[in-house]
Amino acid sequence: MAIATINPATGETLKTYEPLSEAALEDKLARAAAAFAEYRLTTPRQRAGWLRAAADVLEGDTDAVAELMTTEMGKTLASAKAEAGKCVKALRYYAEHGEDFLQPKPTDAEAVGAIEAYVVHQPLGVVLAIMPWNFPLWQAMRFAAPALMAGNVGLLKHASNVPQTALYMEELFRKAGFPADVFQTLLIGSGTVERVIRDDRVVAATLTGSGPAGQSVAAVAGDALKKTVLELGGSDPFIVMPSADLDKAAEVAVTARCQNNGQSCIAAKRFFVHTDVAEEFTRLFAEKMAALTVGDPMDDGTKVGPLATEDGREDVERYVQDAVDKGATVVVGGRRVDRPGWFYEPTLVSGVTPEMAMHSEEVFGPVAALYTVADLDEAIRIANDHVYGLGANLWSEDQGERLRFIRDVQSGMAFVNGMVTSYPELPFGGVKQSGYGRELTEVGMYEFANAKTVWIGPPGRQQGEGDTAAAASE
Repeated sequence: MAIATINPATGETLKTYEPLSEAALEDKLARAAAAFAEYRLTTPRQRAGWLRAAADVLEGDTDAVAELMTTEMGKTLASAKAEAGKCVKALRYYAEHGEDFLQPKPTDAEAVGAIEAYVVHQPLGVVLAIMPWNFPLWQAMRFAAPALMAGNVGLLKHASNVPQTALYMEELFRKAGFPADVFQTLLIGSGTVERVIRDDRVVAATLTGSGPAGQSVAAVAGDALKKTVLELGGSDPFIVMPSADLDKAAEVAVTARCQNNGQSCIAAKRFFVHTDVAEEFTRLFAEKMAALTVGDPMDDGTKVGPLATEDGREDVERYVQDAVDKGATVVVGGRRVDRPGWFYEPTLVSGVTPEMAMHSEEVFGPVAALYTVADLDEAIRIANDHVYGLGANLWSEDQGERLRFIRDVQSGMAFVNGMVTSYPELPFGGVKQSGYGRELTEVGMYEFANAKTVWIGPPGRQQGEGDTAAAASE
């Protein structure tokens, strides 16, 4: 794929970039390593100050960077502004809490025969972030804010269709006063990623993307014995039980499915509705989906913009056609919009069965798959019968159902009476083929930190026989 800005609302190529030459890439890697040698010695308070400054810069740039994201990948302007605001919040969160997260963690010194024992979290080094286009600022910031707060240096290999947003990220941290080369964007193709991961100056990698991309990165990093964090998508279940507020559940269901034009890893994609309320919920869901305004993402009244790429729209069309060919019913939508750009109608498909591709694969577009279930046990069973386990939603006022859902659903996140979303204050990530590791809060910051054990004995004390024997047995 060419490194280029192509407006999804028109199909027009606006700007193209040449990939970095080998010499230019080598220069950036060398500068990143040199930057880490100095940056690791800065204090958490200094880093917090730079993060706070970055938040102020981004807040001032919100309108411009939102227009840039909308132009590059088609999200509505309102959602792009909200995304920028979310990044501002994350920067301020780590600026406010990062110093506390990085304080030494005391342990029971007496139990280990020391006068002092603690754990200190130290930065690993240069970390490569391989990011997708669907939340071009937020997903990169989920990595950048905690990694920089921890004292690491970042290299961003962004998706090839959002190069200007990627370059803005580098500019943002430069304008905020971070030391030179602490965060750099690499305009490279996917074929160059392995070379960067294998470079001795790069110590770890994080990727948000597809399963095959995750397998490739994990294999290369594993061969080089380097740490990885992977977030590889999902097909989140959205379960509706009889005690739910059906109108509210349907309203949130539409947002949960069509957020970001349906292109979100944590979008609800499979809807499991109890048979007692299936007819009413389907009616409400269909009405609200049909009421969404599809159009120019720059317009204030638009709720759903284009898909980010032409190939993406073709994939969505194939999933819907496959389901129809195998007996499913299109309740609402099901067609591309007759206008320039890569638009597709918000779509509700009922009667989905295991033979259909959308049952077992992730549909990355505004298409909801609807199932009718006899009870919560059936909903959870079908929900878990999937390779992904990112997030999950339950709508119920029954405490027993809530507890069973939290206990039994196989996911990294479980939301009750609300849609799955991400917050700086909560860990973010999945299980199964949705990946491993966590982003956000202190958990995400520690992913790229060395939890170093420190043991300090009393002056002149020698470890006793018990200590020596225990050490020898390890």
